[in-house]
Amino acid sequence: MSNIISRTIAGIGLIILGSIFLVLSFFHWKLLIYAISFLVLGIWIFLNDKEDDIEKIKYNGRKRK
Repeated sequence: MSNIISRTIAGIGLIILGSIFLVLSFFHWKLLIYAISFLVLGIWIFLNDKEDDIEKIKYNGRKRK
């Protein structure tokens, strides 16, 4: 459950940062490289569900004492 929360916070944070850099890139064109990088990384983190499947397998495979 905490993985979903941390993934959401990190993804949304990078998307917001990328959007801010995208707006600022109209004044300084070099920021466009960072804006695109942060946006792509943020969207990828936000939409990545593979790690959740790994966590489910990891916790379901444990033996309880």
